[in-house]
Amino acid sequence: MNAGSLVIRSYSEDDETDVIGLWTTVFPNDPPWNDPPGIIRRKLAVQRELFLVGELAGRVIATVICGYDGFRGWIYHLAVSPTERRRGLGRAMMAEAERRLRALGCPKINLQVRAANAGVIEFYKTLGYAVEDHTSFGKLLD
Repeated sequence: MNAGSLVIRSYSEDDETDVIGLWTTVFPNDPPWNDPPGIIRRKLAVQRELFLVGELAGRVIATVICGYDGFRGWIYHLAVSPTERRRGLGRAMMAEAERRLRALGCPKINLQVRAANAGVIEFYKTLGYAVEDHTSFGKLLD
């Protein structure tokens, strides 16, 4: 199967179980503040149309979350089921995310990857993303 069979659409509440299962598999070591139900709830409250899922044969096998604050776009939680990788599905999800952000007037996309995740870093490089000389900061609010 190739990326041409992939149906990309906005998330629906009916997708929750499949998305949580996918994220639990793809992101097994996410910190507690990235709990899937919390991520879903917060994203549905803000730009829900930028929460994308990819389906093959009616089954959710990919996700990507986008955001645009009027200054920069951001990409989060690009995930493809391990059994469906190396078929261009991640590329297709990113292309749709970029298309939607571009349509909003977004001039630049940022994303973060854990430094130890060399395979994912290489994937993004093949899509034209570059490692930038920045220091990432974070602060938990709750």
